Amino acid sequence: MKFLAAIALPSYVLDQLTKWWIFTHFALVPSEQNIARFPEVLKKTAHLPMERDVIPGWFQLVHWANTGAAFSMGSGNNWFFVVLSLATFAGLLVAWRKNVFTDKPSRFGVALLLGGILGNVTDRILHGYVVDFLLFDLHVRFANPWPAFNVADSCIFIAAGCFIGAAILEPKKAK
Repeated sequence: MKFLAAIALPSYVLDQLTKWWIFTHFALVPSEQNIARFPEVLKKTAHLPMERDVIPGWFQLVHWANTGAAFSMGSGNNWFFVVLSLATFAGLLVAWRKNVFTDKPSRFGVALLLGGILGNVTDRILHGYVVDFLLFDLHVRFANPWPAFNVADSCIFIAAGCFIGAAILEPKKAK
C-alpha cells in the first residue's frame, strides 16, 4: 500500500493543484452546454482570460468542462461516471490486496490509474465536470485540435501503456 500511496497521492495532488490554478485563472469556455449547465461558474470566471498560448499555433491552456469520459464520450452523464469511477477504484484496491498485479509495470500502472481516477472523480463531485485544460493542435486532420485533457488523464493514459507493456512482456517471461 505504501507503493500505491507514493505514486497515487503525488499524482492526485499535482492534478488538483493544476486544475485549481486553471479554475482560478481562466474563464470557463462559454459553450451552449456550459451556459445551460454551469451558469454560476461562467459568471464567476467571466472576468478571466479565455486561453493562453504556450506555443502559438500548437499548445494552449484553456478551461473546458467535460461531463463525459475520454474524448467527451457520454457527455452529460457526470454522476454515472462518478459511480463507475468509485467502483473501479474499489475494485482496483481489492485486486491490489489480492496481489493480482505482480509485475512492476502493472503495479506502477495501478498506482497511476488510482491517482487519475481520484483526480477526475474529485472534479466531478466538486464542480459537476472534469476540468480539462491542456489543448494541443497537432495539425493533423483527424486530431485538430486534440481534445483538451489534464494531469489525471495523462496518468490514466500512462497507466494504460504500462498495462499494455506488461501484457507484451508477460508472454516473453513464460517462455
